[in-house]
Amino acid sequence: MLSRYHALFRTLSALFENHFNVFGMFRREFCIQRTSAKRATAMTRVSSWGRLTPREHQSVALSDRGEVAARIAASTPGVAHGMGRSYGDVCLNGGGVLWHTTGLDRFIAFDPVSGRLRCEAGVLLREIQALTVAQGWILPVTPGTQLITVGGAIANDVHGKNHHRQGSFGDHLLGLTLVRTDGQVVECGPQQQPDWFAATVGGLGLTGVIVTAEIQLCRVAGPWLETETIAYHNLDEFFQLADSSEPGWEHTVSWIDALAPRGARGLFLRANPSARQDPPPAALAPRSLVLTPPCSLVRPVSVRAFNQLYFWLKQRRAAQSVQHYQGFFYPLDHLNDWNRMYGPRGFYQYQTVLPRAVGQDALLALLAEVARAGACSFLSVLKTFGQRQSLGMLSFPQPGVTLALDFPNHDAITLRLFQRLDAIVAEAGGRLYPAKDARMARALFVAGYPRLGEFLQYRDPGISSELSRRLLDS
Repeated sequence: MLSRYHALFRTLSALFENHFNVFGMFRREFCIQRTSAKRATAMTRVSSWGRLTPREHQSVALSDRGEVAARIAASTPGVAHGMGRSYGDVCLNGGGVLWHTTGLDRFIAFDPVSGRLRCEAGVLLREIQALTVAQGWILPVTPGTQLITVGGAIANDVHGKNHHRQGSFGDHLLGLTLVRTDGQVVECGPQQQPDWFAATVGGLGLTGVIVTAEIQLCRVAGPWLETETIAYHNLDEFFQLADSSEPGWEHTVSWIDALAPRGARGLFLRANPSARQDPPPAALAPRSLVLTPPCSLVRPVSVRAFNQLYFWLKQRRAAQSVQHYQGFFYPLDHLNDWNRMYGPRGFYQYQTVLPRAVGQDALLALLAEVARAGACSFLSVLKTFGQRQSLGMLSFPQPGVTLALDFPNHDAITLRLFQRLDAIVAEAGGRLYPAKDARMARALFVAGYPRLGEFLQYRDPGISSELSRRLLDS
């Protein structure tokens, strides 16, 4: 998700203002409001960010870290649920219990000299950046939204645009506290019980409830980035740009036009921290899509027209600029509930990583299959991962190239397309990202994650999710 979508989403928001009551307050649609630990459990309809299958859940709010063990032991099987920003079913437990962690939102300690931060797992990445950037520290790894919890970032071992420099989120954890449903408390980190640490980082919330974490932040001169946008016309050019940029640029990523005639042109973005000391710009007033349109606004005709116009304009104006980190990292965060634009059926996101040796051929095969199906992807992101191996047993990043595509849900038509895409990924020796998955077959998951057998010995038997039942228990 890239900054180029700012203009389009501002236009969409303005369009909706005439028909729907757009307001500026940030709303957590799929997370229950924070309640005291004394409040009785309640049944709540909850969905993930893809809005595919809202189901009834028994909701248990966690707000006191000293009471977590007792509350989860009394309501098993369940799974931790933060902001619900995972696209698929990793954070869902239909018909069962969700332990809502957003009430665990306290900072415990921050050292502005060393950049070490200790906090509860329900703290949002946005809250960390608001506290630390002004003091010269920033999260070393951040995904495309800052509206996720620390616990969610750990459980999915999120990555950003700088994997070749900084790896994934777990690479910057100094330690964490894990509470198991049997009452066991596990203190682990890179040097303390590293096996538990490796199972929990990227462990999909299945080893216990993460209650606290200690993070090593990265020194930064200020909130600004020196950025550059370069148009490319085929995958050869993309890989040349990626390889030549990684030694000298902290952040690299690209938008790819998945509907282009040969499915390869795009815009390559790269950025470095800037020493600029100007005050930050005025924050954009958040907008919201209050109502869900009756059908998806993401359609092949409109997406193809937008892509052609956008590429043409950016190609003509490709240049260097200075950008605030929030605009570069989180371009969609100012538009609340943007996932509504896919209509009442919701949408899927399909993200794979492919080995570099076969990556280009596999990418072309994936894009050709999407084109043959007449499908359209609006948020299409292509980037490379560095040579660093992930420390988490089930972490997604691995050396290679990763492609993320989104698709409006057209039920069986979409699922049949995914089966064909899965076959290409499997043949290439790639894997899918569980944090964004809602329908992967167990065989593909097992093949893509060779440390699964090692991980299973650390799984908490009192934790269950829709993803775990689909991929581990079937």
